[in-house]
Amino acid sequence: MKNFSRINLIIGWIIFLFASVVYIVTSEPTASFWDCGEYIATAYKLQVGHPPGAPLFQILGRFFSLFAFGDTSLVARMINTMSALSSSFTILFLYWSIVMLGRKMYEKAGEMSRSQTFAVLGASIIGALAYTFSDSFWFSAVEGEVYAMSSFFTAIVFWAILKWERVAGQKHADRWLILIAYLMGLSIGVHLLNLLAIPAITLVYYYKRFNPTRKGAFIAFGVSIVILAAVMYGIIPEVVQLFATTELLFVNNLGLPFHTGTVFFALLLTGLLAAGILYNRQRGPQQNTIILSIVFILIGYSSFLMLVIRSNANTPINENSPKDAISLLSYLNREQYGTWPKLYGQYYNAGVVDRSDGKPVYARDNKAGKYVVIDDKKGDIPVYSPEHMTIFPRMWNNQEQRYINDYKNWAGITNDPENEQIPTFGQNLKYFFRYQIGHMYWRYFMWNFAGRQNDMQGGYGDLVHGNWISGITFLDEARLGPQTDLPDNFDNNARNKFYFLPFILGLIGLAYHFRRKSRDAWVVSLLFIMTGLAIVIYLNQHSPQPRERDYAYAASFYAFAIWIGLGVMALYEQLKKYIDGRTAAIAATAISLVVPVIMGAQGWDDHDRSGRYTALEMAKNYLNSCEPDAVIFTNGDNDTFPLWYAQEVEGIRTDVRVCNLSLLNGDWYVDQMVRKAYDSDPMPISLTREQYRQGTRDVVYLIESENITEPVEVKTLFDIIHKDESKLRFTREGTVIDYFPTKQFKLSVDSAKVVNNGTVPPELAHLIRPVTWKINNWAIQRNNLILLDFLATNDWERPVYFASTTGSNAYIGLSDYFQAEGMAYRLVPIKTENRNNQEPGRINTDILYNNLMNKFSSGMEDPDVYLNEDNLRMSMNLRSIYGRLALELVKEGKNDSAIMVCDRIMELIPPESIPYNYFVMGVAEAYLKAGATEKGLGVLEGIYNITEQNLEYFFRFEGRKAMLVDDMRKHYLSMAHEIKELARRNQQTEMQNKAEALFNDFYDIYIGRLGV
Repeated sequence: MKNFSRINLIIGWIIFLFASVVYIVTSEPTASFWDCGEYIATAYKLQVGHPPGAPLFQILGRFFSLFAFGDTSLVARMINTMSALSSSFTILFLYWSIVMLGRKMYEKAGEMSRSQTFAVLGASIIGALAYTFSDSFWFSAVEGEVYAMSSFFTAIVFWAILKWERVAGQKHADRWLILIAYLMGLSIGVHLLNLLAIPAITLVYYYKRFNPTRKGAFIAFGVSIVILAAVMYGIIPEVVQLFATTELLFVNNLGLPFHTGTVFFALLLTGLLAAGILYNRQRGPQQNTIILSIVFILIGYSSFLMLVIRSNANTPINENSPKDAISLLSYLNREQYGTWPKLYGQYYNAGVVDRSDGKPVYARDNKAGKYVVIDDKKGDIPVYSPEHMTIFPRMWNNQEQRYINDYKNWAGITNDPENEQIPTFGQNLKYFFRYQIGHMYWRYFMWNFAGRQNDMQGGYGDLVHGNWISGITFLDEARLGPQTDLPDNFDNNARNKFYFLPFILGLIGLAYHFRRKSRDAWVVSLLFIMTGLAIVIYLNQHSPQPRERDYAYAASFYAFAIWIGLGVMALYEQLKKYIDGRTAAIAATAISLVVPVIMGAQGWDDHDRSGRYTALEMAKNYLNSCEPDAVIFTNGDNDTFPLWYAQEVEGIRTDVRVCNLSLLNGDWYVDQMVRKAYDSDPMPISLTREQYRQGTRDVVYLIESENITEPVEVKTLFDIIHKDESKLRFTREGTVIDYFPTKQFKLSVDSAKVVNNGTVPPELAHLIRPVTWKINNWAIQRNNLILLDFLATNDWERPVYFASTTGSNAYIGLSDYFQAEGMAYRLVPIKTENRNNQEPGRINTDILYNNLMNKFSSGMEDPDVYLNEDNLRMSMNLRSIYGRLALELVKEGKNDSAIMVCDRIMELIPPESIPYNYFVMGVAEAYLKAGATEKGLGVLEGIYNITEQNLEYFFRFEGRKAMLVDDMRKHYLSMAHEIKELARRNQQTEMQNKAEALFNDFYDIYIGRLGV
């Protein structure tokens, strides 16, 4: 067909515009949960995010943020738009890649016919549109995360190698290879996932430049793995390692100023590369291409200089503080996260029989004018008993008992409560296939190409959360049990049914590809495997994970989308046996169009985040729970990163110091906490940097002394450290051990002071007591040491809060002295013992009422806005605290206020947005106790209906499936009992009788099936 290139170009850009509209229209207008808040905040002000860094993403994000034109509320929108455009460019290059692969099917026999052209273009459109609406890719396309841009780099380098293949015989064709190298270098500044395209690229090069054989293909694959390893473990860390080594040599050995070695090695490296280019220009194009490729990888990789530059500017977010080559190396190696075994290592119950030394840690000492060892890492690396070591270890993590329990569950290990049984290699592989491949890859794959049950995170053996479905009822029921007459709370936007259509079309395309062009099929297969199975093997994930990880495998699903496109050509080949070629091409495209149409129609409602502001509203709620100049301690991503975004980008409550306890283990983070940031004064602590830096007091042991029977004043312990630290230190086998001689601590309090500064209202002054508590651990890490130091040094000056979602471990035993003031607990010198598993602390109804009624919002008011599981978890916290306040107001006789509080939470989180659950029970009871009987019974009736529906549903499961939903049965039986007791307490006889009958009916069935 004439003008094919023009038509192909036009269609490609139309596809790009269509995908851009889809992604921009459905993108989130502000920060999302998880890492997005951090990425947007660090991009907006070019700060340093978590290792191993994403400087190119941040630089481009900063550029896009300029289009907010000073309106900080639009910054996130602009950076999310960057992700949307990165994703639509990915679709563009996917379309053009399928075109090139499709053309190769026909061009060998000469120019394509008109019908073949229609078939190729139709196939490319269908494949591109199918990936446009694929679940995992669409998820990343609408938020400010790195995975959309990472997918773009994978798409463009794969397209570029196909482009090179078409022009490989022409002069200067190898410029495409150099472009690929540059793009690879740039991609390192976004995410390392793009490097996994190297094997597929190498195979294309081999097939084009050599006479292919099966043996040669295997050798080419081996070479590709060497290249991949050379980039990942050579260029990326070793270049920085050489910078670090030279810097140490020049500063420590030659006595030269800081950074001299870095500058010298930069000049040396530049000179060597320039000499290499000049030398290889005379030795042939291949050698010249190789050296130029290395140069351009390094040029792309140089985006990491931005992190060093900005780190030296002491930005408020400066994670790991990579200010020089030495600290940058630690940053790139993700040393704070530790390591995990991949090809050889220990099982989870391996005993430590010895310890070997790690690499010493250096830090800049400005007074000494050199780098000094701050942590010699002696005995840092555990050596495990040989009988517990294995090749390809999959079950290795013993940090938490829940990981071990899940290992055993997935591997089928029983009768081993003490974890004494050494897993067999078969059990090791069973875990690998059942969990790591089946649950953490195949399930995600089927989400994208068969259908998805819901957006609830899947757990072990769970039949109702996060599985894949197809929509073909009898097949889904065979796997997952009843699929009809689902409870109202199962009405989940993410319940998507594709009826296997994308999957089937992709399998057709795969088979057709291998039959017609097996070499190209192996190239795509290598991309599919390296970005799927290889990641599974490398990550070696334990169970459970804190969130779903499907975004990591998007490039694998990209490869499968190529086969979806080629499946259209397979249909065309069959149809043209019966009808003319042009009609066959149009018919094949029209038939296949059902695939992207059904994917888009089913997926739109759970990927449309256009009206979602929940993460920002929750961040405001956390911050507005705090008094001016407060310090709030957080612990996880979702109670930290949205707060960073709110402060750094939108300038909300910058007087509040957000201190993440997880990061506080790093001395670099303590450095940042003791500096002023915006309107927040430094956190006061007494320890000097030499007393808390890495290698010093990483761990402080709690060794109780028989002579100490009373709680010890915290300030006294730190005074001892300052006066004579040897009194709280001893040496064992050459290792310095820091300790406190107690587990019981005390914070004294000046009653007049805490009343005058508003910590305690005057009418409660008689309740003021010193804070005494016990830490039930054998040791504390640096984060809790700094926390204790802060509490003692602060001496009740600044308000101190703990985010209510951090978890009890973060409270270090202080929860009896908490006062609920919103989504944070304030530390107050009034003891309120926590009984009967109630929420910790006490309530000051005046403060809490003001915060909840005048300062709080939810972003969940509109039932038309899609809310996923992250929002559901936040709703639980909100419903709980509103119900708790309302009940407390009833106790104080403030019934009108209690009703207003209940009304407010019903407005913030209506059941149309998030169905009733256990956490709204307090609201129902408060309504009843306050005299709003009709409203209370309405809520209670709603809870009852949900409970009844779920009991009827879960008791439809039979056999083994019934055992797998046993926890859900128990939960809703407990809910029925709670409803009955709540109704009894509030003299609602009719509801009491209904709930009692419901409980008894299903309890009798439950007991009967147990054979009791």
